Amino acid sequence: MPVILPGETDLYALTDEGLSRGRSLEEVARSLLGAGIRILQYREKKKKDGEMLEQCRLLRSITNEYKACFIVDDHVDLALLSGADGVHVGQEDIPLADVRSLVGTKMCIGVSTHAPEQARAAVQGGADYIGVGPIYATQTKEDVCAPVGLGYLDWVCANLTIPFVCIGGIKVHNIHEVASHGAKCCALVSEFVAADDIAQAVARTRAAMHG
Repeated sequence: MPVILPGETDLYALTDEGLSRGRSLEEVARSLLGAGIRILQYREKKKKDGEMLEQCRLLRSITNEYKACFIVDDHVDLALLSGADGVHVGQEDIPLADVRSLVGTKMCIGVSTHAPEQARAAVQGGADYIGVGPIYATQTKEDVCAPVGLGYLDWVCANLTIPFVCIGGIKVHNIHEVASHGAKCCALVSEFVAADDIAQAVARTRAAMHG
């Protein structure tokens, strides 16, 4: 199955067990995918490698069922061992060129960017897509940089053609603003995984984005 990239679908979900209100990773994943999420990223920061590998293999199995794209955050080894579709790395993670040498061309690579020079470097380095953000302030990730605002998004839309996903503090109440500045794909964490009803949250967010 071809890898699904941002822009080919409008919403991109990330896991966060600490925000999932006691629900299992499988329950959350099935709720997201059943609601039409086509890209799911595994992002758990405080687990042992063995447990993370087990969870990645579980998510690989579930995303295969739903014909969805499975991305692993940061951990190239876990992405390879679980057969993920891609890996997403930040500015301080393993450099893009080294990640590509490990995963080859069959796995997509996303790179978080916060400024034009980082975006240009990711494009020149052969990234398959970039993360653009944080658009707004966010509490779901530690050691995150200050919000880049909509100005950086405007720059990306005006200057680059690479697929991109906007991330950082995006909620149902502001996603239409992000979309109105050119975002075709937005990533959300707490708005989905912490919702009373995940499927309703996805539907509500999608409607707000396109409304």
